Amino acid sequence: MSFIRVTAVSNVKNGLLRHHSESVGAPRPCGRMKRLLIVLTVSLALPLLQPATLVGADEPREYLVGPNDVLAISVFNQPQLTGKYVVEADGALTFPLVGRLPAGGLTLRGVADQLRDRLARGYLNDPQVSVSVDQYRSQQVFVMGEVRLPGGVPLTGPITLMEALARAGSTTDRAGPEALVVRSKTGAGLPDAASVVQAQQSPDAEILRVDLQNLQKGVFAQNVALWPGDTVVVPRAEPVFVSGQVRTAGEYVLRRPMTVRQMLALAGGVTERGSTRRIQILRQVDGVETTVSAHLEDPVRPGDTIVVRERLF
Repeated sequence: MSFIRVTAVSNVKNGLLRHHSESVGAPRPCGRMKRLLIVLTVSLALPLLQPATLVGADEPREYLVGPNDVLAISVFNQPQLTGKYVVEADGALTFPLVGRLPAGGLTLRGVADQLRDRLARGYLNDPQVSVSVDQYRSQQVFVMGEVRLPGGVPLTGPITLMEALARAGSTTDRAGPEALVVRSKTGAGLPDAASVVQAQQSPDAEILRVDLQNLQKGVFAQNVALWPGDTVVVPRAEPVFVSGQVRTAGEYVLRRPMTVRQMLALAGGVTERGSTRRIQILRQVDGVETTVSAHLEDPVRPGDTIVVRERLF
């Protein structure tokens, strides 16, 4: 893709040079024309060099105040009003002079604006109000599946997928190659597996698929911004079983396309009594178990059982 982009820009530049030469009959462009060509080339190249964005991924949203959050409110030159205030279950907080103030669902700036308007109604002249979150208690995202610390991750502001996985202890050795971000249109979390399965089949939920291997390689376009109530699911990788005349028989994780040779290498290789010419694969085909003869370069499928048999002599 990079080669195509650079070639396209080069072609535009060469075309402009050719057009100039043909129009004025000069073999080379003048210094002013060269500078113009450089500016045009850079202008055309910049949009092409921008990183791709993940479909369905949005920028981090501003934090919305919710029940049980503790807000630190400061009113300039009014120490008796400055302090910490708890948002109650109905989304309102009680503030001196103005009484109950609706705060649930508002941004911090929205709360500050509401409070400023109330205080300016006969109490203070041009009040200066600032609001911040002292304790985040109302909103969280859920991380499930093959992570070391599954559960809710409290939001302390905008958070990305990479940050959520890090706070969940990172993925386990059995994690698959991708993660699912299940986003309910209602903003409600999906804290159990049954709810996630139902959401995947519902039109009221959006599913974002993120390639974890690309994310680990530094493709930050995969590092999607999470919203309150999002559920991150890291499925378990598909297993392949290796048995018979290998040094370490057992279950192995298939995270990418692999061959029989590569799976045998994971199992420590074939023993002295084993034969690489007598390899069989037990495979489910349309719900029926079948046995096929395999060669070392044959691809392995999820759920396969590789059996290495003994030598005949």
